[in-house]
Amino acid sequence: MLAVHLRVNDAATNKPTPVRLAITGPNGEVYAPLGRLAEFACGVGEDVGGHLRTGRENSCYIDGSCEVRLPAGVPLRFRVSKGIRYRPIDETITLGPGQMAVRLAIQTWLSTPDDRWMNGDARAHFLSPQAAKLEAEAEGLDVVNVLAKVHHHLATDGNTHASLPGMVEFTGQATAFDGEPVVAVNTFNSHPVLGSLSLLNSHRPIFPLAFGEPYDTDDWSLFDWCNQCHRKKGLVVWANPFQPEGGESLVAAILGKVDAFELTPSPKSPVLPWYYHLLNAGVHLPLVGASGKDSNRSALGAMRTLARIGADAPRTYASWIEAVRAGNTYVTNGPFVTCRVEEGQVIVSAMSDRPFEKLELIADGNPIATAVPNSGVDFHLAVLDLLIPEAAWIAARCVGSGQFAHTSPIWLGPERRDPRSARVLVEQIERVREWATTRANFTEEKWRTQLLANCDAAAERLS
Repeated sequence: MLAVHLRVNDAATNKPTPVRLAITGPNGEVYAPLGRLAEFACGVGEDVGGHLRTGRENSCYIDGSCEVRLPAGVPLRFRVSKGIRYRPIDETITLGPGQMAVRLAIQTWLSTPDDRWMNGDARAHFLSPQAAKLEAEAEGLDVVNVLAKVHHHLATDGNTHASLPGMVEFTGQATAFDGEPVVAVNTFNSHPVLGSLSLLNSHRPIFPLAFGEPYDTDDWSLFDWCNQCHRKKGLVVWANPFQPEGGESLVAAILGKVDAFELTPSPKSPVLPWYYHLLNAGVHLPLVGASGKDSNRSALGAMRTLARIGADAPRTYASWIEAVRAGNTYVTNGPFVTCRVEEGQVIVSAMSDRPFEKLELIADGNPIATAVPNSGVDFHLAVLDLLIPEAAWIAARCVGSGQFAHTSPIWLGPERRDPRSARVLVEQIERVREWATTRANFTEEKWRTQLLANCDAAAERLS
């Protein structure tokens, strides 16, 4: 075995750059750099950071260079990736006798990115700030939101214990490091029935992080979390939307207490139809993308938020937060999309280094125009250019072949409510009301009274 020094350079700068790396032998043997593991924990909350298992492939994150023990004289497969702007490397190399170095260069396919777009992951868990920074650099992210949450784990004594991983690293409106990538540590607050919220950019932690079984009684409110977060100039994101009962998070969104709606790579149930119902009912909610990373089986930035900051705004966490609040966002797992309105026209485009099936213009929840991509040497591109439709809102959506991107809505005219969507949402509100009346464990009646009053207000707004 040879002790080989591996370096991966950015082809544009010829300097080492952080990447995701996998090296395998002809029979699938995994060769991990020194300081990384060939086999590693993949359970929720188990030693998260520095490694990734996707399907059957084990990868690790390096800062651009590493040492690794490799055999000579056999074909070795080197796979290297660096987020959505760089073309992955998949190269087979056979080391010669005594070869002590391997040099690779990774190249961007998007040569002139717009520096007003900041690339962020809205939610990840159990990463240390240092691990989040390394993985963000390797996945091409400018912003990572690491969120502390209550975590229950089975200990060696046979008992289940609660922990608060990430709480001591809380940064709030500050960041863990100067410059980019930005790593901010805030909180993820949840109830098993009423819903979950990511509370970002809050200058102080907002407690309790959880209530309801198995944590405690139901004597608290998501409205209180929202109000506290906004008083602290924070951003409220509806995470893991649509619990079976709809949740108080739905009620809060209808009443304007929620700032954004989260999409993740693999939601437990289809959420876009619900999102379209919200928009059709007149609920203004921009999109954010989040990996929801909580183990070494999830890639940071697997679904991400691109937020367009102001022309003179600095590339800071606060600028990313305010761009999300303003709705200047789209979510993506790869394609770059645009949707803009100018001089009576809607111009929509999607571009990716991987093939996708189609680009759609969505109006009031329905596709009204479709374009298939033209495949060039370096990328796949689809464009739509048409008159502004008569609709309350429009958005661009790119789908197919594992590719997905969706812009936040552009509101075109006076607010209007689709009665069908309103009825669907009112049915969900009634499920919250039924839970609060018959199954909730309130020890103080004021919490039940408050929740039922908010349900009444949300149903009235929809009517």
